[in-house]
Amino acid sequence: MTDTPTNGTVPPEQMDAGAAAQIQVLAQYVKDLSFENPAAPMSLQGQKPALEVGVDVQARGLGIDQYEVSIRIRADAKAATQTIFVCEVVYAGVFVLKNIAQENIQPILLIECPRQLFPFARRVVADTTRDGGFPPLMLDPIDFMTLYRAQLAQQKAQAPQAAV
Repeated sequence: MTDTPTNGTVPPEQMDAGAAAQIQVLAQYVKDLSFENPAAPMSLQGQKPALEVGVDVQARGLGIDQYEVSIRIRADAKAATQTIFVCEVVYAGVFVLKNIAQENIQPILLIECPRQLFPFARRVVADTTRDGGFPPLMLDPIDFMTLYRAQLAQQKAQAPQAAV
C-alpha cells in the first residue's frame, strides 16, 4: 500500500487492489439564491400560474481528488403575460472521489453527486417559495442519468458541426 493519493490518473494496475471506490461529501451549501416576486401583493391572490422549471449541473476540479458539483434550478411562474415569481437556486457540494478510474469520474460527478445534493436543493426551493408567500414548490425527482445522456448526445451532435 502506498501513501500516494490517487486522482484518477493512476493506472489501475498501480492502485491498491483492496482499495474500494469512495465518494465523500466534504461540504454542501447554497452558492446563489434569488427570489423575485415582482407583482406582489397582487400575485398572492391565489391564481394558478404556469410553471417552467430548468435544471443544469456543473462540475469543476478543486485539487487532487476534490470536485465542486453544483445544481442550478430556475423556476419561473407566469399567469398570462405577468411574472408571478422567479426562484433561482445554485446549490453545491464539495466531493472527494478516491480510487475511481478516470473514465468513471465524469458520470459520477454529473449523475451520482447531484443525486445526493438534490433533496437539499429541493428543500431550499420549497422554503424560498413558501417564504415568498406562495405554496411550497415541491419539485419532482430528477433523473440525472437521463440529463447526462442528453448532454452527451447534444455534445456529439455539435461535434461534427464544430469540425466544419
